[in-house]
Amino acid sequence: MKKLLAPLVALVVAVFVLAGCGGSSAESTADATGAGKAAYTEADLGEGFVFKHGFDLDYRPYSYIDDEGNNAGFDVEMAQALCELYGWEYKAVPFNWDSKDAELNSGGCDCIWAGFTMNGREDDYQWSEPYSDNTQMIMVKKGSDIKTIEDLAGKKVGVQTGTSALEMLQDEDRQKALADTFGDLVVTENYTVAITELEAGSVDALAIDATRAAEAMAKNEKLVCLDEELGSEQYGVGFRKGDTVLCEKINEGLKTLSENGTVDKIAKKYPEIAEYLTLGKK
Repeated sequence: MKKLLAPLVALVVAVFVLAGCGGSSAESTADATGAGKAAYTEADLGEGFVFKHGFDLDYRPYSYIDDEGNNAGFDVEMAQALCELYGWEYKAVPFNWDSKDAELNSGGCDCIWAGFTMNGREDDYQWSEPYSDNTQMIMVKKGSDIKTIEDLAGKKVGVQTGTSALEMLQDEDRQKALADTFGDLVVTENYTVAITELEAGSVDALAIDATRAAEAMAKNEKLVCLDEELGSEQYGVGFRKGDTVLCEKINEGLKTLSENGTVDKIAKKYPEIAEYLTLGKK
């Protein structure tokens, strides 16, 4: 009897597990790697939908936790405005940048919306329309002997982990040849740490987004950027592949927020990025 009972129990458990998996109204969107959660349908996105906004907890001025512990930044306020537009509940999901994919693929958040570069990642995510241009720069201290990109040879250059700046410096077709001339490439957890190391002289320069650099230079007049650019890019909202309904809903909302003046109102709080915004301009 015991030999017959075990297979029977296993069969019953399997039936209940399969039944539970089929209970969602959303369709499966597992990507080629097997990652991904269920895609949202129109029925899911009505009033009261809980929108889980995934963002970098230290990427000023797009997204960050301020000194009082509040969620802040242009992207955070945009996501909150979009939730207000649709009657959704806003849920903040801040994370260290290198945890972004784990959070997205586990369903911990619905999107990555935090100055997220589309270029080079076109096939890895479902992307919204781009909403901001950005440029990769080299930031140094005033008086530095680094005047051009060529002067970085033999120097210690800092960069944040998981960023497009780091990817650019590791890409054979972009700036790896330049990075190979560095004395050392120092990868930090976030740009706050990297900027502190530059100010302290622990690194000689930083590879950094222009908007993040502008925010840092506004606080410390001893920091400057070289005239030369490393490269240009665009920011978008990244979703799990196949989550097209939610993506289109965000696109529609961004267009409305641009047309009704909300984007300009929020952008005035973050002057470092105003010139880079493309919403309603293209």
